[in-house]
Amino acid sequence: MINFKHQIIVVHGGDAFDSYQDYLKFLNQWQIDFNKFKADTKEWKKSLTIDLGVNYEVILPEMPNKRNAKYNEWKIWFEKFIPFLDLEIVLVGHSLGGTFLAKYLAENKFPKTIKALFLVAPMYNAEGTDESMGDFVIPDSLANLGSRTNRIFIYHSQDDPVVPFKNLSKFEKQLPKATIRIFTDRGHFNQEHLPELAEDIKALF
Repeated sequence: MINFKHQIIVVHGGDAFDSYQDYLKFLNQWQIDFNKFKADTKEWKKSLTIDLGVNYEVILPEMPNKRNAKYNEWKIWFEKFIPFLDLEIVLVGHSLGGTFLAKYLAENKFPKTIKALFLVAPMYNAEGTDESMGDFVIPDSLANLGSRTNRIFIYHSQDDPVVPFKNLSKFEKQLPKATIRIFTDRGHFNQEHLPELAEDIKALF
């Protein structure tokens, strides 16, 4: 007997820039957190398989050039995975990955049924920050995104140092039916585990 597993696709974050010079400036000024490069370092995206259990299959596509991300490159790469996906899936995007999924689904039809979409600390726009969205700019309307699935979850923490908390209200205005999860102490969600996400996913089935 074949055991069916629910597929979860997780798109990680990244950095985008308006120009190559901006990218070089970022590299020169970036302060490395050496501990993050140690082999035993874990984050919730990799721990999600354990937290969900044996009935779930987590796919983590490594998106191209995450330090200098380009939307069209991510779109091409993401679409290569679609033929391998089940007819019904769960999509999860963190940070720029959430912005990517919001933009992609707002602009493109998706050939599979999206059981639910989870956007974890997504950036709506870069207003009021030193960040750039490059060519990941979200369209004026997310109406098409709202029609792709009737289950959208948005996670944001009030102390996020990367994506200002006010970005959440912009998504709420565009996606009034979305389920909102507000935290006070998760920063940009770089913890080893995100149990609330695992529980929300399990509750779908």
